[in-house]
Amino acid sequence: MGFLLGLTGSIGMGKSTTAGFFAEEGCAVWDADAAVHRLYSKGGAAVAPMQADFPDAIEDGAISRDRLRKIIAGDPTALPRIEAIVHPLVQEDRAAFIAAHPDGIVVLDIPLLFETGAERAMDAVACVSIPAELQRERVLARGTMSAEDLERIRARQMPNAEKCARADYVIETDTLEHAKAQVQAVMQDIERRRHA
Repeated sequence: MGFLLGLTGSIGMGKSTTAGFFAEEGCAVWDADAAVHRLYSKGGAAVAPMQADFPDAIEDGAISRDRLRKIIAGDPTALPRIEAIVHPLVQEDRAAFIAAHPDGIVVLDIPLLFETGAERAMDAVACVSIPAELQRERVLARGTMSAEDLERIRARQMPNAEKCARADYVIETDTLEHAKAQVQAVMQDIERRRHA
């Protein structure tokens, strides 16, 4: 009998690193962002429907994230239309992954888990968290985003405190060692729940 653990957290909170720790513990990990990359790449399932609605978003047969960002910034109706194309395809990808891993603990790394209502399909949810100042420091240190970009993303995401309050587990990613120890504790608790 499988167990679905939703893993979520805002940008820069350490979700990818935490997902890696779950993989080290033997979990099958599905990554929503990686699924979107597959759908956006040349030959990906999102390219044709996106080209029909947003021809300017296509570059060399693939969907350009940079071009999409510009379209979204210039057209308030663009994001919901893009999501209407992409979300169902992402859900299909996720369902196929779950079907391929019927046993064990499957970790579903979904940044907008609560925002999209995906938590309803999970057996439990883990949320990664750090204080807002550390989040800001980490994101800006990447050098790929301005403070304004970060604020725009934060505005679209559910506040961290609310995510933590709704999650079954909160994993603080202040240090790698601390995060890893908490992942192991979550795994033990899930195993206990699965065999209770």
